[in-house]
Amino acid sequence: MPALSIVVPTFKEVGNILELHRRVAACCGGIAWELIFVDDDSPDGTAAQVCALANSDPRVRIVHRIGRRGLTSACLEGIMSSSAPIVAVMDADLQHDETLLTRMYNTLIEQADLDIVVGSRYVEQGGIGEWDASRAKISRIATRLGSFVLKADLKDPMSGFFMIKRDVAIQCMRSGMSGIGFKILLDFFASSSTPLRFKELPFEFKTRFSGDSKLDTTVAWEYLITLLNHFMGGVIPVRFIAFTLVGGLGVAVHLAVFAFFFKAMASTFMLSQVIATLVAMTSNFLLNNVFTYRDMRLRGSGLLMGWLSFAAACSVGAIANVGLSQWLYGQKPNYWLVSVFAGILVGAVWNYAVTSVYTWKKTKGS
Repeated sequence: MPALSIVVPTFKEVGNILELHRRVAACCGGIAWELIFVDDDSPDGTAAQVCALANSDPRVRIVHRIGRRGLTSACLEGIMSSSAPIVAVMDADLQHDETLLTRMYNTLIEQADLDIVVGSRYVEQGGIGEWDASRAKISRIATRLGSFVLKADLKDPMSGFFMIKRDVAIQCMRSGMSGIGFKILLDFFASSSTPLRFKELPFEFKTRFSGDSKLDTTVAWEYLITLLNHFMGGVIPVRFIAFTLVGGLGVAVHLAVFAFFFKAMASTFMLSQVIATLVAMTSNFLLNNVFTYRDMRLRGSGLLMGWLSFAAACSVGAIANVGLSQWLYGQKPNYWLVSVFAGILVGAVWNYAVTSVYTWKKTKGS
């Protein structure tokens, strides 16, 4: 039985698998360890590479996910698939210092009052390596924002390199983790029903061994959504927060399109409202596909089919939008803006209901 499970989420990391395994085997010889790769159906053959490695080393396992994406949810599934009392999480790109694993493990074993040991870049002797000034600044800002929802004086809440007792991790999951985004450590600390007892150990962030970085604008978006979720105590579902923010952009699109046709083009109120509704609905669908439902994102022909199903399902909301706004406008023509907003509200409620229970989930077979 393994004493330590090392969970490694992967997506297009085929060039790093063998080297990571070699380095872990070289530095963790005194520990009964296993490597659990959680792969989100990488198109580059990452899962096949892990399976081939597992055939030669039974300490290697794979959790192959199809139709699901996301670093935090991948880590949680890896932790739940483990039977070891202690679980580590680290990236596959070899930017985390694998030589620290033994020290982290011994610290957690020897100090019984600890729940988690964090590999930190922001304590003495730690460092961010070859980061440029802009990335370092963004990291500092994100760290400050994270401090608003943390229940501990953690120097590096953005770290993706840590080791935790499995029973503590499971308890955090039961306490309402969002499971969305890329910053699972912050999610653990913010979700724990009691403050986690922790210790930070320094490490120097290294350069990526192989492959491309996964950082993009959606990572920042998901981080902000996670912060909002914890800041509000998890009362409002994470996806609803994202959907509402996207909907706010949709309102701006709707008003801009409506004003263009109604004022600039002198179109009728009905025609302007119909065009604005269709444009805003399409805009909301595309933005939600990228941001709100990133882990179930529709691609290729699935994107077209998803839009068609979304448009069909939202037709009732669109009719209610146009019908209500037209009726209100007929009652009070001078208050056309109120009429527009009333129509938007009715359409938004219906669209969220359809989005959350029909379009993406049904299309992805979940």
